[in-house]
Amino acid sequence: MPDTYDTSTAEGTRTMNRSTADQQRRAETFRKLHEGPQPFVVPNPWDAGTAHILTGMGFPALATTGAGLAHGLGLPDGANRLGRKEVLDNAAVIVAATTLPVSADLESGFGDTPEEVAETIRQAAAVGLVGGSIEDSTGRAADPVRPLEEAVERVSAAVAAAKELDFPFLVTARAENFFQGIPDLDDTIRRLQAYEAAGADVLYAPALPDADAIRAVCSSVSAPVNVLMGSPALRLSVTELGDLGVRRISVGSALSRASLGAVVRAAQEIRDHGTFGFGADAVPYAEANTMMAPEQPAGPESDRTP
Repeated sequence: MPDTYDTSTAEGTRTMNRSTADQQRRAETFRKLHEGPQPFVVPNPWDAGTAHILTGMGFPALATTGAGLAHGLGLPDGANRLGRKEVLDNAAVIVAATTLPVSADLESGFGDTPEEVAETIRQAAAVGLVGGSIEDSTGRAADPVRPLEEAVERVSAAVAAAKELDFPFLVTARAENFFQGIPDLDDTIRRLQAYEAAGADVLYAPALPDADAIRAVCSSVSAPVNVLMGSPALRLSVTELGDLGVRRISVGSALSRASLGAVVRAAQEIRDHGTFGFGADAVPYAEANTMMAPEQPAGPESDRTP
């Protein structure tokens, strides 16, 4: 059985953190970003602190990362390792920490049936999200990607639930072939076309291998395409991705893994050399405080090193 989420708690969060008008504003902003002439980057925070930082750096929208959340909780990433409540609780924290639109990694919808996928969309909206992705993965090693007809039913259910809301919640449909180790571009395109026909607002095939594959995907559909960046093997700029037809760019867990990399390298320096040079690259203490509370002036203790 899927996890259940306390919708009364979700609605309480909605009342406490924002007004309906604020959610409408975020939703309209997010929708319009997909209609502009240039691609935009939606980075992926994994907690309130990283949401503060990315908001302050001027990005137009944010998206959650399931892998970043899992690693922050000391868990490996993978299908069904985190439940719906854990994911939506984290999303609610990020929504409360920013004024920007927030979309969420909703994995495979946290349920076996289309109705459970629809319920995930409703609960996602209740915690303040204005978009979310539904993937066609199964979590089963023997058959990691759902049959197309089943996947389409789930996307259709998500779209129907989104249309019942009183603001434009954008459904992103993910084709997981390449991410699951199935490098079948023709099937990926066939799936994305079917998800577009089912009403998905945004299309997404993570782990596309190169520019040619990205161009093929973008040219095969008319809905906006999200592309995942952050892999060392795929080095394309925002401008280059725009030239390929990409409308939205996310980095998935790359930022969270970059932070893990910094911790690992610092700890290795301490362990192996007994030195502390890593501190030169650390965000200064006062600056970190300002990032977390930008509306408050630095106090007399801002120069103190904890």
